[in-house]
Amino acid sequence: MVVFRFVISFILAVDLSLSAYCRAGEIRTHTLRSTNQARETSVRVLLPDQLEESVSYPVVYVLPVEAGTTTRWGDPVQQVLRNDLHNKHGAVCVFPSFADLPWYADHSTNPQLKQEAYLLEDVLPFVESSYPVITMRKGRLLVGFSKSGWGAWSLLLRHPDTFERAAAFDAPLMMDRSGRYGSGPIFGNEENFRAYHVADLLRQRQRTFQSEAPRLMFSGTGNFAGEHQRMKELLDDISFPHVQIPGPTREHSWGSGWLPEAFEWLLPVSSQPVSSQPVSGKPASDEHPASGH
Repeated sequence: MVVFRFVISFILAVDLSLSAYCRAGEIRTHTLRSTNQARETSVRVLLPDQLEESVSYPVVYVLPVEAGTTTRWGDPVQQVLRNDLHNKHGAVCVFPSFADLPWYADHSTNPQLKQEAYLLEDVLPFVESSYPVITMRKGRLLVGFSKSGWGAWSLLLRHPDTFERAAAFDAPLMMDRSGRYGSGPIFGNEENFRAYHVADLLRQRQRTFQSEAPRLMFSGTGNFAGEHQRMKELLDDISFPHVQIPGPTREHSWGSGWLPEAFEWLLPVSSQPVSSQPVSGKPASDEHPASGH
């Protein structure tokens, strides 16, 4: 049976002007019901204050480190707002939530624990059908720290034609086995973990990336300074293009000052808003059934 991924139950007489998306600084929260997740999830969207007609904007997917929308390690939404990053860089910022601790992997057997599929099959299509964004690789950017920094890198390495750049702060990039930091129940087994193992993916993808400008960045001197040093040695050894920004020692949180630096690297001129394609989405309603495959 064919199931439409997004069904809008009703649409009001739609105001097609861009002001219909949201007011300046307003966070638009959408509820998703996906077969890839065990419970309802949310996608929060923050647009630049000034939107232009017939302009499509790059998207920064700000990847969470916790299940749901809890803020033990700080609040990424507030950090983007506080630093005005959506306006400074002319970017749409998307904050997806996950039903379980996010490691950005599909479980080996559980069909309702497919985090990678949820992001690719549910979140991206929803954003790109609902908002005025660039729907090509160059407009899709990833940022995270700790486990979501791992996730940003593994997503780009596994899907190099989908995402343009990935930035990670203070992340366990050299983690070599499942089970650490709550990852065991997400991967399911060691064989499945190896399919997401960042060091293995770097070796496998070296030829794909070797002739390109760097698309991976990592920064920070903090909890995972040792892993960052070993990652730097690996990248140099296999001649994998990358950018490292060591920086000062910083707290392991969203609010320790690293996020503006990551946005600066993620959004060079080539990723800025473009007018070569029409506005791709219309103002979206707030509840959306989603079907994963």
